[in-house]
Amino acid sequence: MTTPIPSRRALLGASATALIAAPYIARAQEVPRWRLITSWTKNLPGPGVSAERLAQRITRMSGGRLVVEVFPAGSIVPAFGVFEAISNGVAEMGHTASFFWDGKLPGAALFTTAPFGLGPLEHQTWIEQRGGQALWDEFYRPSGVRGLLAGNTGPSMGGWFRKAITSLDDIKGLRIRVQGLGGEVYRELGATPQSIPPGDTVPALERGTIDAIELLAPVNDQPLGFQRFAPVYHMPGFNKPNGAAEALISIAAFEKLSPDLRAIVETACAAEHTAGLVEAQASNAAAITELVALGAKVTPFPAEVMQAMRAKTAIVLDRKAGESVMAGKIVASYRSAVTAGRNWASIEAYMAQVLRSS
Repeated sequence: MTTPIPSRRALLGASATALIAAPYIARAQEVPRWRLITSWTKNLPGPGVSAERLAQRITRMSGGRLVVEVFPAGSIVPAFGVFEAISNGVAEMGHTASFFWDGKLPGAALFTTAPFGLGPLEHQTWIEQRGGQALWDEFYRPSGVRGLLAGNTGPSMGGWFRKAITSLDDIKGLRIRVQGLGGEVYRELGATPQSIPPGDTVPALERGTIDAIELLAPVNDQPLGFQRFAPVYHMPGFNKPNGAAEALISIAAFEKLSPDLRAIVETACAAEHTAGLVEAQASNAAAITELVALGAKVTPFPAEVMQAMRAKTAIVLDRKAGESVMAGKIVASYRSAVTAGRNWASIEAYMAQVLRSS
């Protein structure tokens, strides 16, 4: 039995089909897959949710031409190892907070927040309208990394304390988990600030290795049950009047993308910044009510403590500005943004107070 010889037309048809399919097969094989590493436990309310949503948003907006997979803290690198990992090419993207790197990169904290500083909208205005993004790009570029706003938990509370702070004497010797420049303010007042990843905060409080903890806002704090060990919930959150998260992006990986995929990454980050903030605003009202029902004692810091913290903040920022030329530029720009927006911010606050009380 002889094997039939395909006709010339059939051979030509098969060749044409292969030629047409080849580019699509090649493109399918070349779809970039990014690892997004985070400083958060999986789906941690607020930032952990933002990280997941950001990855999904980029994947959907790109029609699957850029696939982003989330790896929570500890799955590839520890919570505080995200920046270094992106810089070294371990992952293409990260979701974290800039104040984690302030020890190695003085001035980084201000891209998240600063004590007695800019609120969420004011901070975004600094980044987008008053030169903050250009400074951020200049600052991180030598490390091969770019930072973008990508989520916001809004203003924080002052933290959870085993005993109420009634005077400055109560701060001396206090072991408090606190991140950002607020830790330096506490140190100036005699406390012992501790840097603990968010996922390890509850065990530290439960074991009694710390006396107080400042994390985020009510909706982020509530699932962790801090009130079981430290029921005094002080306010206001002088340390974090803003809760901006940062997306860290490998410049090398970013530059390999087509222009439209680059735009999608940037747009998705901006969209998540808005989504995170409005979600926090909507959720905190219910969360604070539930926390009070669970035993939280919402308590203002005494006036003398707030005054001392404000005075120490000025000292901390002056010192930070002197740590490097770049830190000096960042602090000066941030302070300029505070001054530039102060008058309108005061009017906004007054109008809100009058309208809500009338």
